Amino acid sequence: MKEMNGLDNQEVVTDVPSNYEELKSSANRSANWRERLNAVEELGNWKNQKSIDILLHRLNTDAVHQVREAAYHKLRAFGEDVQMPERRKGELMKDVSKVLLRIKKSLPRDHKYEDFKDKLKKMRIDIYDTYEGDKGDEFDSWLQQTWSSLLRR
Repeated sequence: MKEMNGLDNQEVVTDVPSNYEELKSSANRSANWRERLNAVEELGNWKNQKSIDILLHRLNTDAVHQVREAAYHKLRAFGEDVQMPERRKGELMKDVSKVLLRIKKSLPRDHKYEDFKDKLKKMRIDIYDTYEGDKGDEFDSWLQQTWSSLLRR
């Protein structure tokens, strides 16, 4: 079934997509914000309760602002009464500063920023991915500043 979306005259399909289970998994993949964003965009083309439920979950719980904002726009296009999400301040994930300090302490005293960045990506892709998605172009400068401000051994 198809209907026209009043906001941007985009056609919205009300059936469930054939790849719904795959999109559901992608929307909940914690270590890949781009995959979650793509799933939100795709689910936003299918106006049904299952898609709406996933979009609401992303809107209310995703750590990456870009994903929450995309879910908001898709839900608004469906006519849902939702509020624009505010950008979260502080730590996006629990105990991030402790994890980052542990990673820094696990490296040799004279390690370089790139060593720290690589180890973070290998050990905690969920943290790396979440902050990369949320910080965007400012990610490297944020991570380097965070790395240099972590307590020395």
